[in-house]
Formats: sequence, C-alpha cells, structure tokens
Amino acid sequence: MDIADIATREYVEVDADERLSKVRSIFEHENPRGVIVTNDSQYDGVITQQQLLQSHVEDDAKAGAMTTSAPKIGLTDGIREVARMLVEGGTKLAPVFEDGDLWGIVTADAILEAVVENLEVLTVEQIYTDSIVTVTEDTHLGRAINLLRENGISRLPVVDDDGQLTGMVTTHDIVDVAVRNMSKATQGDRAGDIERVLDLPVYDEMSSPVITVELSDTVREAVETMFEYDYSGLVVTPTHDDSLPAGILTKTDVLRALTYTEEEHMDVQITNIDLLDTITRDEIRQSIEQVVQKYQRMSVQHAHVRFQKHREKLRGTPLIHCQIRLRTNRGQVAGSGEGYGAESGFRVALDKLERNVIEMKGIHSDEQYRGQLLRKLDEL
Repeated sequence: MDIADIATREYVEVDADERLSKVRSIFEHENPRGVIVTNDSQYDGVITQQQLLQSHVEDDAKAGAMTTSAPKIGLTDGIREVARMLVEGGTKLAPVFEDGDLWGIVTADAILEAVVENLEVLTVEQIYTDSIVTVTEDTHLGRAINLLRENGISRLPVVDDDGQLTGMVTTHDIVDVAVRNMSKATQGDRAGDIERVLDLPVYDEMSSPVITVELSDTVREAVETMFEYDYSGLVVTPTHDDSLPAGILTKTDVLRALTYTEEEHMDVQITNIDLLDTITRDEIRQSIEQVVQKYQRMSVQHAHVRFQKHREKLRGTPLIHCQIRLRTNRGQVAGSGEGYGAESGFRVALDKLERNVIEMKGIHSDEQYRGQLLRKLDEL
C-alpha cells in the first residue's frame, strides 16, 4: 500500500499574506487537521491548530509568520516511510507531490484508518508513553498552556488530591474557549479578555468523564476509540482500574510503532529532526548504543529522541530541550536535558539517561518481544 491509496485533494489552503485571524476562524468553523500555506500559488508550508496555541503571534500578523515546514511526501511513497516522516517532522499533516506539483495532503488519521486492522497484534502496554504530566481542577488555564508548551504535548489529565482521574483538558479545549471569548470582545477589550481566560480554572473547560484505555487493550481497540470520539490521544490506566492514570497513548505513538524495523542496529527515531545542527542521526544512534552496551542484560527494542526548540538563544544558538526514551524488556526509561544547540541538549539528556538506566532494577535478557509485531507490520 502506498500514499496514493489514502491521500486526498480535500484540504484548506490560505495565502501567506492572509491574516492569522482568518486562519483561527478556519479552525473554529471548519475544524481541519491543518491548512496548507501558499506563496504566489506555490507551496510554502503548513499551519496546525497546536501551533496557534503555542504562539504569541497577534491576529493581525500574516499567516506566513506562523508557517512551518512539513515533509514533502511523494504520491507513491510507502505508508511506513511516510509514518516515520510525519513523526520525525513533528506533524500530523503533510503535502503530497506528484512530479514536483502539489497534489493534495496526507494525514496521520488517514494512515491509521488504512492499517487499523493490523494493529490487533499490538497491546497498549507495548507502545504507550508512561511519563505523564497532570494538573488539578483548580489549575489556571494559563498554567496549563505553559505545561503544554514546555512539554510539547497536547493533553493534560486532570486529577484530584488523591491522584484519581477526574477529567482531561486538551489543546483543542483551550483554543475553543479562547476563540469564544475573543469573538465576544472588542479590539480594545482583548488584552483584558485574554487575562480573564488565562485565569479560568481547568475545571471550567475540562472534559469529564474521561474516556480511557487499559494497558491490556489492543492498539486496534484504542485507535478505534480515538476515531469514535474524535480524540488524538487517550489516558492509559491499569487493567480493571480506570481511576488511576498510568500514561498516555497518542496517535503519534501508534505511528511510531509502524516504523519499527528489524535492522541489525538499534532503531532510533528522531522527532523534529530539522533541529539537528552539529550532530547526525548516526552519531545519536551510536551514542545511545554505547550506553546500552554497558548493560548487556538490557534488551532495547526502540529508541525515540525528541528535540524541542525554545525561544531563548545564546549568541544566536537556540536553547534546545532533548528527551531520549528507550523501550526495553523491563519497561521504559528516559533522560532529558537542555543545552544551546541540539548536540549540547542531547549530551545532557544522554548523561541523565545513563544514570536512569543504572537505577533500573532487575534488568534481564528477553529476546522475544518484536517478532509477531514486526512480521505483521512488514506486510503493510
């Protein structure tokens, strides 16, 4: 199966000179997965809803100020390679080209819909993210926005004082309330109106009850639930206990699983790969392998490295946050750190990762993890 089977010509297009207020209106009324930005009728980039939330750009600014690059997909590219390109590009929408011309778009949802039946071989426990950022019901929306930005995530489980799950607040929820309040305000009132929105408690906008998925559920069941409720992710709970959040499963996690390979060396996936400056993918892989090889009883199936750029700079070099996450036979282990430039951030995260690996208890050999999954995925 290739992208020609699932790509579509149905997408929203705006000119780079269009005001951002128009783009916000498109997200509010048409609810697209993203928009394609053109400049003089030529493809320029994409804008997603999450970008709008994470920016401080005013409505009067032009769409071009918010445009980001997305991987250019060929109409005959394979699904697994495109899944990797979307994850590494940090996007759920990409333009599709044929003979150099913009043909249409492909979305993460279209890929998952095409392969959902194959996901029966995976359980949620095999691919979910066990680190979780939560808020309480009285957390202000302004604080929630900061947490979303700092962690590069799109949803926050809401818990009570006992850590029990009571709700969920997402990027979409916050954008929705901001748009509603901004549409009611006049131009002169907007600054104060924004402050009032940021001071609202999460409780006012969270979704409750929360739709959850259990560790023992299949990924197919989880994805079908996401489609049913139009969610991009679900809170993961222990089997037979839906009140205690154990992690998050997102569509991006599922896309990442589609890219697993049986190469001789460790499979390393990098999100926001365009931020690499003085370090290469191979150097990143080799560095992680050197750490892993010190602990031969640990079996690592997959490594994910995520870079996130902050606005702060030093002599023109941006502050980069790096997170390294390993999926092993004993669960997940991660390390994170910051530095000016991708290589510096990666080295700090790698040092933290090694310390966390040392602290893992009961590491032992287990070579029978990926066989059935990889054989099934190889059929795609």
